[in-house]
Amino acid sequence: MFGPVFTFFRLIRAAWTLARHDAMFPVEYQTVFPAPARLAGRVARLVAIRGRADNPGERLARALEELGPSYVKLGQVLATRADVVGVHFARGLSRLQDRMNPFPDAEARKVIEAELEAPVETLFAEFGPPAAAASIAQVHKAVTHDGQTVAVKVLRPGIDQRIHKDIAVLRMGAGLAVRFFPASRRLEPRAFVETVARSLVLELDLRMEAAGASELMEAAVAAQNLHIPEVIWPLTAKRVLTTEWIDAIALTDIEAVEAAGIDRVKLASDITDAFLTCALERGAFHADMHAGNLFVGRDGKLWAVDFGIVGRLEGPERRYLARILHGFLTRDYDRAADAHFDAGYVPAHHARADFSAALRSVAEPIFGKRADEVPMSRVLLQLFEVTELFDMHLQPQLILLQKTMVQVEGVCRTLTPAHDMWESSAPAVERFMRRELGPEGRIRDVLRDLERLHTSLVALPVTLERLTEAAERMQGPSGAVQTRHRGFWFTGLLVAGAALIGVVFALALTGRLAL
Repeated sequence: MFGPVFTFFRLIRAAWTLARHDAMFPVEYQTVFPAPARLAGRVARLVAIRGRADNPGERLARALEELGPSYVKLGQVLATRADVVGVHFARGLSRLQDRMNPFPDAEARKVIEAELEAPVETLFAEFGPPAAAASIAQVHKAVTHDGQTVAVKVLRPGIDQRIHKDIAVLRMGAGLAVRFFPASRRLEPRAFVETVARSLVLELDLRMEAAGASELMEAAVAAQNLHIPEVIWPLTAKRVLTTEWIDAIALTDIEAVEAAGIDRVKLASDITDAFLTCALERGAFHADMHAGNLFVGRDGKLWAVDFGIVGRLEGPERRYLARILHGFLTRDYDRAADAHFDAGYVPAHHARADFSAALRSVAEPIFGKRADEVPMSRVLLQLFEVTELFDMHLQPQLILLQKTMVQVEGVCRTLTPAHDMWESSAPAVERFMRRELGPEGRIRDVLRDLERLHTSLVALPVTLERLTEAAERMQGPSGAVQTRHRGFWFTGLLVAGAALIGVVFALALTGRLAL
């Protein structure tokens, strides 16, 4: 009964925290805000603590860190949407850190013993102090009784209740934004919050993270250089995740990477290729590929950790994505535009030729240039203008993909400012195009059509019998008439059904082989 009231007061608390950090309707963006927002911003600055930071994104990052894990996650996603918040703002927000003081070792042991139903000493030969702590969980280094060094991730006590309360606040905030700021609707704030909420809820069940790690391990087989720690399933439960321990260098420590003699140019290419290969070939990708979750061994092996967010793409979405990327890579903008329309990303009332020209205007000035030669602020601004001009709404199923693509590009640019995303993307896209749209893909499509045809034929007798029974009810009670009509209906429907299925299959087969 009082849930919405408490949620509203939590929203007020969040607003107060943002105001204190001078992060609510920043003065730097006053000209783009509507009049009510400008007024609210002036009022909020009356309580702001001065001298927080020059970059409004950094001020927001500090406010979100104070508000807690759900807001940190929201900020991490928002940091990748430079097209929405601006490059300068996103750069400040990218400093957001999901680091907290560890909770007591005794509490971690209680969680482990409750989840795995055995004393820690029985489960592990050695169990060390926290090696890293974040807002949702912390990691301990341990050794099993058979001598394997492992990483034990333990959820914070009480974190699930806090997450659900925070999600309610975010949903209320998104609803208010849609109601009082109609211009925000195109950016789909509710879908944005639901994406964040979904990822947070999944992170509260470490068995889902374990499943994600297992899925990505299978997907990584297709990639040239991506390795996933093995899950230790007997030592994993809802609030405890145990994986093999990785002795490697975090990509946040560029100096250590350089000192180890790692080829940073190759490593950047490996990261791009691994991400796109997993997404296109297997339809599953690590959806939180920031530098803190990526490590490199002294042998050059790329490792990924933290699988709380796994992105997935269905077969049709992967094809649309590959067609779009291939269109850009080959400078075939008509093909890229067709893929956008076929996928429904651009409303049908717009002209394809106009949209093709818009894509050309974005891509041509940056084609083949290195990252350090591209004025990304101008490109992102132009992309945002194109999405607005053609009424393109945010696609919820692609939010994680877009977010991760930006993360990958940022990590690669940190490793080598001269990283060429075009060149690094080409091999993975071309492999997928050959496999899906070449002879192998056509044969696989025909086999899928045959399987669907077999399913239809198996169901045909039952369907015809039901239609015959319906026809009998329509023809009246006469037995002789029913018998004649039964034969007539059954024979006619059988011939018509077989002919229809045959024609459909012939057309499908002809179309598959002709492409």
